[in-house]
Amino acid sequence: MSDPARGVLAIVAACVIWGLSSIYYKLLSHVPAPEVLAHRTLWSLVFFGFVLSVQGRLGQVWGLVRSHRVGWVVLAALAISFNWFLFISAVQTGKAMQASLGYYIFPLVAVVFGVLFRGERLTPVQWLAVGLAALAVLGLTLGLGVVPVISLALALSFGAYGLLKGRVEAGPVLSVTGEVLLLTPLALIWLWAGPAETFGQDWRDSLLLVCSGPLTATPLILFSYAARRISYASVGLIQYINPTLQFLVATFVFGEIFTQWHGLAFGGIWTALALYSVSALRQERALRRAASSASTVGITRM
Repeated sequence: MSDPARGVLAIVAACVIWGLSSIYYKLLSHVPAPEVLAHRTLWSLVFFGFVLSVQGRLGQVWGLVRSHRVGWVVLAALAISFNWFLFISAVQTGKAMQASLGYYIFPLVAVVFGVLFRGERLTPVQWLAVGLAALAVLGLTLGLGVVPVISLALALSFGAYGLLKGRVEAGPVLSVTGEVLLLTPLALIWLWAGPAETFGQDWRDSLLLVCSGPLTATPLILFSYAARRISYASVGLIQYINPTLQFLVATFVFGEIFTQWHGLAFGGIWTALALYSVSALRQERALRRAASSASTVGITRM
């Protein structure tokens, strides 16, 4: 099997795990979300530490948290912790559909952040996609009479996380290990001082809490593997498997209500994502052709 094919399989597997993870956290709906988050942080650190020790890279974590970049790592850790907490809470409180909407919105939020903070430029079609998504959220707000706070907070926090990670300049596994390491004291304080009573009381719940570490780490490792083997545009397109599965689980497994306003909002965002994805693919192909032409000219001149 070729490297690109393995990359596609890896990212599909990562997105399937992410997309179905809401079922997992629903099994822990009787456990307070902060307690689930604390265990997710601790057991992620254990799992990532094991992976890095096998790779002989454990010492690099200390180098990261002691470097001048540690401030960015702290901010990224807070952003992803907030994002994890929102997702767990949304699933536990019957708002998994809002969570899926947030992850549909996220790619377009990332685009806007790129314009605002990185000076990136969008094509007219991409601006149209962003506008459609904004109208979809506005329509949902007016239709339901409630701002989809969870959706927007998930999209914005994950967008901020991606922006901050760009300043860390470390691989995904290494950087996330540094993040959960810095979050571990807060997790331990919560479990020691908070009303945590689940772990050790029931073997099923205890096992689920422990496995939240591998559940967090495995798709990230798969994603990292895939990102080195397939194009960025392909990664972006395949990632929509995640919120799609979240949406299907919320609707057909959890039985959450899907109104006509949800239909209009999701339809608008799906259209926006289709427009943006087509535009991104065209840009990538144009860049490849330009690079190929430049390479050909260089060879000719030699």
